[in-house]
Amino acid sequence: MTASRKSHSGTVPLVPLRVSILGVTVDDVTEDEAVRVIDGLIRNGGVHQVVTINPEFVMEALRDSQVRKVLNSASLATPDGVGILWASRVLRGMPIRERVTGVALVERLAKQSVIRGWRIFFLGSAPGVAEKAAQTLRHRYAGLQVAGCYAGSPSIIEEPYVRSQIMDANPDILLVAYGHPAQDMWIARNQPFLNVPVAIGIGGTFDEIAGIVPLAPNWMHKLGLKWLFRLIVQPQRINRIITAVIRFPIRVLRERIFGPTQTITKSL
Repeated sequence: MTASRKSHSGTVPLVPLRVSILGVTVDDVTEDEAVRVIDGLIRNGGVHQVVTINPEFVMEALRDSQVRKVLNSASLATPDGVGILWASRVLRGMPIRERVTGVALVERLAKQSVIRGWRIFFLGSAPGVAEKAAQTLRHRYAGLQVAGCYAGSPSIIEEPYVRSQIMDANPDILLVAYGHPAQDMWIARNQPFLNVPVAIGIGGTFDEIAGIVPLAPNWMHKLGLKWLFRLIVQPQRINRIITAVIRFPIRVLRERIFGPTQTITKSL
């Protein structure tokens, strides 16, 4: 089963089944398919937003209808988080096929950009981190074209200057690391002015690629224990982790037993 999705420029390439997790759309795509869809978005023209959905995104969307609207309007929503795969299995009886993390997606796009000639702009994170992440990727993928790097902030006051930096650089892909939901709301506000074919909110990906935050061992990834590793190395994330590994599963199980409920408290 396939479905197409609308964007600012019209219909985008066919993608696999779109799944609703507590009212938030997630595309059942593998890493390979996600890269192919993004390739198609760039080829088709227009401007497109890509979101990387994890349990925190879903819980935020339940609280804020503006966030929910932005997530559900994206041209592609990748399943980032083992909790999303688990929720799909619980709610649909079958899991989404593969997790597509922000780090994996950025790595794959960097590699593909060498072939396609895409230019990538790195926006966000702490000062100097975007540059370090870009340098790391250039070493891994010789020929990678970095259109620019800028830390900036998601502040509305700074938006005109940040937009001018990006527009002058004229990238094909914009990676935004302001954290959710700030990065996704920033893209939704600014993408129509930027004319960048694809803008992606990628959270803490720059920190991981740059080595600012250590990567979890492969065995923890395979067992779905990346959250535990993050709690150990970043204890300040405890509230976010509680949301992902306790509040989200409870909400999913409640919907499985009692059916859908609406608890959005903020209106459009």
